[in-house]
Amino acid sequence: MEGPKAPRDPEKMRPYFYILKDKEIFGSKQEDGTGIQFVYESDGRLINSAQIAGNITDQEELALLENVEGFRKLVHSIGISVELDDPRESVEFVFQMYGKKDLYGGGTNLKTKLPGDGMERKIDLSDYTWTEDDDIPGQIKFIFQIPELLGKASVRLYLNDGYDAPKETAEEKIDVRSEEYREMIQRSLMNFGNTCRIQRVIEKARDGKEVTLAYIGGSITQGAGAIPIHTKCYAYQSCKLFQKRFAAQDNVRLIKAGVGGTPSELGMIRFDRDVLRREEQPDLVVIEFAVNDEGDETKGDCYESLVRKVLNLPWKPAVVLLFSVFANDWNLQERLKPVGYRYDLPMVSIRDAVSPQFQMPKGRGRVLTKNQFFYDMFHPNNMGHTIMADCLQYLFEQCDLRNQCGVETLERQMKAEERLKECMSEPPAIGKSFETVRLLDRKDGYRGAEIDEGGFTAVDRELQSVEMDAELTPVPQFPYNWMYDGTNSDKNYFEMTITCRSLLLVFKDSGEIYTGKAEISVDGGYCMTADPHINNWLHCNAVILFQEEESKKHIVRITIPEEDRNKQFTILGFGYVQ
Repeated sequence: MEGPKAPRDPEKMRPYFYILKDKEIFGSKQEDGTGIQFVYESDGRLINSAQIAGNITDQEELALLENVEGFRKLVHSIGISVELDDPRESVEFVFQMYGKKDLYGGGTNLKTKLPGDGMERKIDLSDYTWTEDDDIPGQIKFIFQIPELLGKASVRLYLNDGYDAPKETAEEKIDVRSEEYREMIQRSLMNFGNTCRIQRVIEKARDGKEVTLAYIGGSITQGAGAIPIHTKCYAYQSCKLFQKRFAAQDNVRLIKAGVGGTPSELGMIRFDRDVLRREEQPDLVVIEFAVNDEGDETKGDCYESLVRKVLNLPWKPAVVLLFSVFANDWNLQERLKPVGYRYDLPMVSIRDAVSPQFQMPKGRGRVLTKNQFFYDMFHPNNMGHTIMADCLQYLFEQCDLRNQCGVETLERQMKAEERLKECMSEPPAIGKSFETVRLLDRKDGYRGAEIDEGGFTAVDRELQSVEMDAELTPVPQFPYNWMYDGTNSDKNYFEMTITCRSLLLVFKDSGEIYTGKAEISVDGGYCMTADPHINNWLHCNAVILFQEEESKKHIVRITIPEEDRNKQFTILGFGYVQ
């Protein structure tokens, strides 16, 4: 075999930084039979990736990553490598730019196909003709021809002349058996609280009776950042740790009900459907909304309403409040922890566990870096999910230890339950306006509501879908909806007469150009405009239409404005309090 007659000179070695470094990827099965791993880079994620994976601190360079114009000014080329178990399998890499007018269809797609042999392939930005609609770096896609393959990927940005990047630094291996790791896990226990209900769950598991652990929250509870999402997420790992430690046999079941990008304002509405499912009676419920509730209109009332809703269930399940954390060390535990203290509930803070050690020098207390904990700025990676599960397990084991030592006597448990009952009858920490909220949709009706569908006669099938329990197949959210599809423009309304004291609308957000707005009135007066393009991505959005002290009859009318009559709008459902 002969080599090239005139081999090219080697390319100039440019400074670079990683935005993904040895990250796990998994090809989730799509309708067309392929597998895709999505890595979202919008909403500040790309900047955060450069900070965490690339150690970039230069503010000018970080600012250039905010939009496509700056991205092209900073980046010369993109280096991609993928390592699969079978290096003969290939992967298509796509870095999609989002458009100004057409979010998903208007931007440039940077593409290359590469084998899974770990060798780097490059995309030169100068090889592309960019579109006028290019707005911001949007998302990365790894497309597998065979679904459900696992691999590791690295992506680094090579810089144009005039820009520099810090030298790559090696990360130390995480020692999960070290004293520092143990101390980190111990810091997560914010409040031990009244653990009598948890102890009953442990004893039930030891007796060989079926035990159900439920986890409700946002995208972290859904498993975002875990690869694969269904078996590496913290909820699955926590359930398995509980079973291994306490169960007499295979008698511990998992209910996982996380929905990405949604707060407790939606969680309290979907709790009955997603967790109780008409017949389930979970023994323990972990509630995780500390990084999702910034947009909660009630600033904690919805969260406490959900907590009380669970505590009030007749079979008296245990409740644990779990506070996740973002890569900027932020969460809402200061707002939400008074709820835990009010009812003396166990509280576990991932922020308290990991954030202090991020600031410690290597070899002097630091267990892992942010790059080793986070998949992106919002979600933990596999190691991060493992740490979350370990933190919950530490709580459970401490509960058991106290019982073994004779601290949790039967008399003490009875008094603790009496104290909880007293707390429930006293004023709430924040509010309890929605603790009896119920879902209303095409399937779950309400005799106090009369509905005129108008032009909302279709059913939307293009819905936010999430992986539930230990399953990998996504489940559509709010499938029993009312959709205006633009074909019935002479009936551009939906009207409901309902008797209740509070009402929330759940509608579908979307970034698609064929989605329109809806104007909402209550009793003839303007209430709000529901605009799916404010959030601009496919997800469920809950908003309060009215909140009153007494129940009375109201007329709610949802109208598609003239300029959007040929577009689509979907009512996913309502939450009502009688």
